[in-house]
Amino acid sequence: MDDASSARLGAGKYLLVTTYRKNGTPVATPVWVVRDGDALGVWTVADSWKVKRVRNRADVLVGPCDVRGRPTGDQVPATAEICDPVTTGRYRRLIARKYGVVGRLTLLGSRLRRGSAGTVGIRITLTS
Repeated sequence: MDDASSARLGAGKYLLVTTYRKNGTPVATPVWVVRDGDALGVWTVADSWKVKRVRNRADVLVGPCDVRGRPTGDQVPATAEICDPVTTGRYRRLIARKYGVVGRLTLLGSRLRRGSAGTVGIRITLTS
């Protein structure tokens, strides 16, 4: 994995994660991103379609994007995995630190609405 690519993607505000449906159709989704050592971490609702797609097929494409999901750079191949509760908690803390007040309010609203088990982290490791 190229550490510079991981650092660049982790420093961005949004990451475009492209997962694949069972029939192979790509689905791109913009998400907040944090750096997790040599990998990237994202946080999402546990029963979201992207989580279901990652469970079915771990290979994804990732790249920088804006808030609307418009790519601002090239996408690169990666592998995604659903995280355990400890790692998910670490991603929540990293998101709160990186995204400030907006991140904290989003995390609070999610915890009040879904509880702590209602969200999961996704660890993304670049493969190129």
